[in-house]
Amino acid sequence: MAGNEWPEPGELVVGTVDEIADFGVFVDMEGYEHRGLVHVSEVASGWIKNVRDHVSVGRTVVAKVLEVDESAQQVDLSLKDVNEHQRKQTIQEWKNQQKADKWMELAFGEDHEREDVVEALTAEYDSLYEAFEEAAVHGMEALDDIDLDDEAAQAVVQTARENVSVPYVNVTGYVDIRSPGPEGVDDVKAALRAAEGDGDHEVPEEIELEVSYVGAPEYRIEVQAPDYKTAESELEGAAARAETAIEERGGTAEYHRERNEPEE
Repeated sequence: MAGNEWPEPGELVVGTVDEIADFGVFVDMEGYEHRGLVHVSEVASGWIKNVRDHVSVGRTVVAKVLEVDESAQQVDLSLKDVNEHQRKQTIQEWKNQQKADKWMELAFGEDHEREDVVEALTAEYDSLYEAFEEAAVHGMEALDDIDLDDEAAQAVVQTARENVSVPYVNVTGYVDIRSPGPEGVDDVKAALRAAEGDGDHEVPEEIELEVSYVGAPEYRIEVQAPDYKTAESELEGAAARAETAIEERGGTAEYHRERNEPEE
């Protein structure tokens, strides 16, 4: 697929070394139609005895665009002006873009509307990869503000959830539930159902929330979510729902983060 014609000065580009000469290195830039040249003085800091001691043909590199001369059909690049953090970040973004391109192919094949979907997704998100990542976590909700028909949106969500590895976090808390009334067992069960999201609160589909028995009167609440802020919010919400439900039945609930050790 043809790429853009020219990069911008200051831009970091990923490329493959395809030719080495005594005066410098030619780099085939990903996403662009022209090669770039890294002059020998821009290959590495200090005196360079042999360029081939620093680069080899076929190696993937990250270079900074120094100057673009369209009339001379030349792009000057630098390898030495790219630090290790920039190199790693740019390589990761490039790999993410490759993954996202592959996911689009899986979702739509050679469908002529595929480019319209890409344009719509990248108008809302910083990258195509981010769009797929959000779709994997939040499902159709992530695409609510994007101009896609239902079939295309479903294809994005399904492909995302089948292929995107989403980083999740886990948090745990505990709640002590007591009910002195004659229907104490049923009261506690009702509080546990409330904690799990029965009733007015529906746990979002990207979140897993589980309540389990530890030892009377203690119950464990475990939450898995895409980030700590969301996880903590759902954990505290579950404990609050249990407290409200049991208090309405004349009981009490106490939330704590650490497990209570049984008394000897």
